[in-house]
Order: sequence, then structure tokens, then C-alpha cells
Amino acid sequence: MLLSARTARRAVAGAVGAGSVAGAMLFGALPAASAQPAPPAPNCTAADLAGVAAGVSASTSAYLFTHPDVNNFFTSLEGRPREEIRTEVQKYLDANPVVKGELTSIRQPLVDLKNRCGDTNGDGLADS
Repeated sequence: MLLSARTARRAVAGAVGAGSVAGAMLFGALPAASAQPAPPAPNCTAADLAGVAAGVSASTSAYLFTHPDVNNFFTSLEGRPREEIRTEVQKYLDANPVVKGELTSIRQPLVDLKNRCGDTNGDGLADS
């Protein structure tokens, strides 16, 4: 069964989380009142985020292609409501701790970027 682009994105988002969105929000958190915004921390630009997110996405794709059982699970979520997908993914990852660990490792560079660029409380925004 071939996945539509939309389905593939939903599956990856369910597996990996909303790290890209959280990272994008990180760059929108600069103070608006200052006359000239402070430059972003080193390696915390939109280009850095895009590069890291692309690497995470490519690694996730390779993982799913080389783990057909995991790929089949995420493929089976097509067309389900978002909340149901979230619940099913959590149950699947809880029941498959090795898969959870491997997907968490794949996502780690995005988490590291978020933390390095000022999000210490995990809300996706740079903390001042």
C-alpha cells in the first residue's frame, strides 16, 4: 500500500512528535519591544533548524523502510482522528520499548537543537 504524502507526514509526526513545530516556535520568541532583536545563539538559525529537521526526517524514513513491522503500524493509522492516532502511537511505543528508544534516538538531534537554542522548560519557546 502506497502512502499519500499527507499520511506519511501524519505517521512520522505521530512517531517523532512535534519537534519541528516546537523548534519553529523557538525562533518566534524573540522580544518584540527591543529596537533591534538580539541575534540568535550560534547554530540556532532557521537554516540550522531546517537542516536538523531534514536529517531527522530522512533518518526516520530510512528506519521505517528497514523496519516493515513499524512501518506497517504507522501506515495503518491512515484516516484515523488525530487523538486516536496519538493514543495508538503511545500504546504501541509503550509495548515496544526498543522501537521507542530507536525513534527517540533518531529525534535526539532536534531535541538537542531546541535545548541548545534556549528552550529549557520544553514548551518550544526560547526562555529569557
